[in-house]
Amino acid sequence: MVLKAVCVLKGAGETTGTVYFQQESASDPVKLTGEISGLTPGEHGFHVHAFGDNTNGCISAGPHYNPHNKNHAGPTDEERHIGDLGNVTAGANNIAKIDITDKMLSLTGPYSIIGRTMVIHEKGDDLGKGGNEESLKTGNAGGRLACGVIGITQ
Repeated sequence: MVLKAVCVLKGAGETTGTVYFQQESASDPVKLTGEISGLTPGEHGFHVHAFGDNTNGCISAGPHYNPHNKNHAGPTDEERHIGDLGNVTAGANNIAKIDITDKMLSLTGPYSIIGRTMVIHEKGDDLGKGGNEESLKTGNAGGRLACGVIGITQ
């Protein structure tokens, strides 16, 4: 049974996008595709945050989704937040194409990301290697440009 979800990203500025999620079965990785526009060229941190609450803009989404209380790291690191997806890179056209496969994300079960918030950040994520306390929490990725709640789709 293929599981599918979608997230429409909106922010205070012109950053917008749509991210699609697909998982073939509960034990398979989640594939993310889509694009985000209105970004400055370069890397931007891309994370799943804990809460599906955007009542006060993206700040209401809380910290990165981290139910196992790990330090922040990169998507290929063994010890990381579930929500740590690293960076997406915007080209000169201000668009980042998303093509990520992640083995820690799930669209089902006790650690499902359904109902949580995706956030695209203003700066690149240092993947927990910035040498300071903030790096181990957020990757020093800066402000939240746009966000949206991850919802089930068909």
